[in-house]
Amino acid sequence: MIEFRIADTFTDSLGRLTAQEQKAAKTTAFDLQLDPSSNGLSFHKLDRAKDTNFWSVRVNADIRLIVHRTAARILLVYVDHHDDAYKWAERRKIERHPTTGAMQLVEVRERVEEVEIFKPKEVVATPPPSAKPAPLLFDNLRKFELMAFGVPEEWVNDVRAATEDTLFDIIGHLPQEAQEALLKLAVGEKPQPPEPAPVEADPFAHPDAQRRFRVLTNAEELKQALDYPWDKWAVFLHPAQADMVERSFSGPARVSGSAGTGKTIVALHRAVHLARVNPQATVLLTTFSKALANSLRHKLASLAGNEPQVSSRIVVKAISAVGYDLYTERFGQPQIVPASLIKSLIAKAATEVEGHRFSTQFLIGEWNDVVDAWQLRSWEDYRDVSRLGRKTRIGGKQRETLWAIYERVRNGLAERGQLTWSDVFGRLADSMTNGGARPYDFAVIDEAQDLGVAEARFFAALAAGRSDGLFFAGDLGQRIFQQPFSWKALGLDVRGRSFTLRINYRTSHQIRLHADRLLPSTVSDVDGNTEGRRGTVSMFDGPPPLVMACSDADHECASVAAWISDRLKEGCSPREVGVFVRSDAELKRARAAVKAAGVRAVELSEKVEVEDGAVAISTMHFAKGLEFRSVVVMACDDEVIPQSERIEAVADDADLEEVYNTERHLLYVACTRARDHLLVTGIDPVSEFVDDFLKGN
Repeated sequence: MIEFRIADTFTDSLGRLTAQEQKAAKTTAFDLQLDPSSNGLSFHKLDRAKDTNFWSVRVNADIRLIVHRTAARILLVYVDHHDDAYKWAERRKIERHPTTGAMQLVEVRERVEEVEIFKPKEVVATPPPSAKPAPLLFDNLRKFELMAFGVPEEWVNDVRAATEDTLFDIIGHLPQEAQEALLKLAVGEKPQPPEPAPVEADPFAHPDAQRRFRVLTNAEELKQALDYPWDKWAVFLHPAQADMVERSFSGPARVSGSAGTGKTIVALHRAVHLARVNPQATVLLTTFSKALANSLRHKLASLAGNEPQVSSRIVVKAISAVGYDLYTERFGQPQIVPASLIKSLIAKAATEVEGHRFSTQFLIGEWNDVVDAWQLRSWEDYRDVSRLGRKTRIGGKQRETLWAIYERVRNGLAERGQLTWSDVFGRLADSMTNGGARPYDFAVIDEAQDLGVAEARFFAALAAGRSDGLFFAGDLGQRIFQQPFSWKALGLDVRGRSFTLRINYRTSHQIRLHADRLLPSTVSDVDGNTEGRRGTVSMFDGPPPLVMACSDADHECASVAAWISDRLKEGCSPREVGVFVRSDAELKRARAAVKAAGVRAVELSEKVEVEDGAVAISTMHFAKGLEFRSVVVMACDDEVIPQSERIEAVADDADLEEVYNTERHLLYVACTRARDHLLVTGIDPVSEFVDDFLKGN
């Protein structure tokens, strides 16, 4: 039987066709998979191609599929209009790399015009006679060393001649594993070349080959690949991602990485993998908001929608919905207390207890981060708890006074029959610990950096005794909601099973470089697990982000409107543009700028998502999980970010540090939603964080 494969270059090219052209190309691809020997298929051998196995297949009068055809396999590699498809194939060949053993799609070096690799002469300034030539990045590496990283032999000389100015021009012609290695070498990393595969090994089975060539065993798999050609992640995975998806762990595991490294993709594939290999199991796929849960649900449909026996056993819900539904099922509908009532109960109790000088802000913080979070219900519990993260020292007498306040708050909630979210998850955890049924066999948690204490305890109880029961994906640098706490103390020990992804697919090199300056190079959690940004590389180049300090609101509005208009003129659609601000108070500035650009705005929320024909605007908190070609981060004024109200409300030294950390994280999240273009604006004087964005903190 002939093996049928598809290349990532085919899905890329398919996505660039019109909807009608895509439909026709898909029909021909299905016919080809069904019966490649059918008389209805019009094959034509490409005589001018270097690779003698390249053929074209007629779709219609103008569209052609390019296939690599041997006696053992058919490989779909490209689709385009007739002349462009032929030109593409004439400049490619598929061959086994002589060093790594991976099958590669290689661009033929002697057919590549110099103008495609180096900058056109007319845009390159002639250097003065005294100027030193640009330093070469890889001339210290010998041919065999570069080939060990997957550089094709005929491209070695070009690579050794690369400078900072020409690096991205050259690597665009290379296989992805070579691109990644060269980018790491260029920033001072020392990547280890992979072990060469044995000569007799199948070159298509090599991990690097599997990231670009996929075997499709039936029409349903082909349909999945062709229905979402822009979602390459649904078909092709980086070897590091595939390892996390398929590995068996001896306890809770966590994958981390900076924004754009594919953590959510790993989480999705992990959930599907668990459902496939455990045919009787129910898998929970969850995240911290309803909007992100909806996004996961859409992505799951493209990944496993053609496998109802798998997708039907994957439950996708926001964490709050998981808690609410389970609590209702087991104990009745919970009445969740509003934050305003908690504040009122604390303020009232504080007036009834004498002998203290604690501010209301301090009391609320102590309630949220200690008493409620850890579900403390007695004086003994509060007396003995470790107040992790709270730097204000409290003696025994002070604790007694504080507990007298919180006991009144607890009684007030009980009298009203109201619960906090920590109460909900705490009671569910207790019920499972005491032998109650566990509703899910496995749980995959995305955006796990924003888990609260009670939620983490709930998941620990859910998967107690199951080695592969929990899989977390998150980035400590994007933690914007929760105080840090010890996962290990709750039974979630990920030491030795915590892994970091370092290849950024979403954000250009220039944007990522600037955004990373907002955060430390290494972030550690309470248990000593570290996540480093050093060594992360972006897979594509782009213009540097633009920062503007505007004289007033009108100047900012006009500048942002002009920038958005320029992006739209360049071919960016309105739905590919996002505008983010710190809080609701600044949203009117975003609305005004989008209106001045002459386009419609849609304000994102838990219930409102990105729409065709509209520019998305929202606060930075709603930016999580989104991606746009072009992003504006507006209103980065001094006292707006970090938000002056939060700083003024600080009552504990630790809280001040936490405010600054989470405010930085918010700006980082907003900036890293951008793929190609980023504009950061504010009214002078701008936020201190903007200086860090430009120069590093």
